[in-house]
Amino acid sequence: MERLKVGVLGATGMVGQNYICLLDNHPWFEVAYVAASPRSAGKSYREAVQGRWLMPQPIPSAVEALTVEDANKVDAAQGRCELLFSAVEVDKGTVGALEEAYAEAGFPVVSNNSAHRATPDVPMMIPEVNWRHSELIPVQRKERGWQRGLIAVKPNCSIQSYVAPLFALKEAGYPIASVVVTTLQAVSGAGFPGPASLQLIDNVIPFIGGEEEKSEQEPLRILGDCVEGRVRPESVLKISAHCNRVPVIDGHLACVSLTFADRRPSLEEILDIWRAFTSEPQRLKLPSAPVPPLVYLEEVDRPQPRLDRDRDRGMAVTLGRLRPCHVGHVRFVGLSHNTIRGAAGGAILMAELLKAQGYLGAA
Repeated sequence: MERLKVGVLGATGMVGQNYICLLDNHPWFEVAYVAASPRSAGKSYREAVQGRWLMPQPIPSAVEALTVEDANKVDAAQGRCELLFSAVEVDKGTVGALEEAYAEAGFPVVSNNSAHRATPDVPMMIPEVNWRHSELIPVQRKERGWQRGLIAVKPNCSIQSYVAPLFALKEAGYPIASVVVTTLQAVSGAGFPGPASLQLIDNVIPFIGGEEEKSEQEPLRILGDCVEGRVRPESVLKISAHCNRVPVIDGHLACVSLTFADRRPSLEEILDIWRAFTSEPQRLKLPSAPVPPLVYLEEVDRPQPRLDRDRDRGMAVTLGRLRPCHVGHVRFVGLSHNTIRGAAGGAILMAELLKAQGYLGAA
């Protein structure tokens, strides 16, 4: 298979660096274009990230000599790539306008940013959960007059560890009425350099700006249905979230208590549902799809970020501690790798899905 040439906007930042590493030797995609802020433009990629390369592995040799372009210059990408991953680190309004400019110029844009997560004609996807929401793309193209361009976004990193297991239960015939979730979120979720060490060492910060609102609203859209070219959010489920920053490098942990709407499965039935769960990315055998997508651990003290965040290349959701809840019906703990599954890896999986569905390169 001839690989699709892709570009990374914001390639020098933490999420951009994750894209560069995860796309190295990818069977479907080849990084051919990198862009960042004007101060990095004109340098080789190696020069642009010198002294601030944050990944544990070396800079991929296929990318280190690429010249970094100014991400604000849309025309510079023409003829050099066929798909763009967006990890630009500027204000939401600027990001939103820039992604629209690239899409209008004919580029499919798969974004890690939040600028278009609430835009009605833009799909916000966890591929195992709402792969059908790609049905918004023809609507988006028709309404905006785009032939080849599109915008699709991934959701907030903190919800990855519990939305898929909730979806699995809903799909099995057990809709959920309410969820109370407490997230313990890694410092890498704040980007680089993140909170100062004096703020976080020997401490927990019980506030992350905008995070609780995202955690309460985004799952409703993801779990909703596409109706007449728009997403109808899940109307039964109510979510209450508490979000905390903790002194962990990578891996967002979620402690979840839930109440079922009517039918209530036993703990054994829930485990059977989670262990048997598979979805469209697995059926399509997408390169980044974890198999299985949900992993349940029996140990009473698992999952743990340091031990379990890298399961299946950082793409699997790890679950544990399923037990009765004295306020709701059941409770459990979920873990996901926030900079892989929750960021670059999740977006790459979404791009693989769009390619398999025929949306990349389609006129």
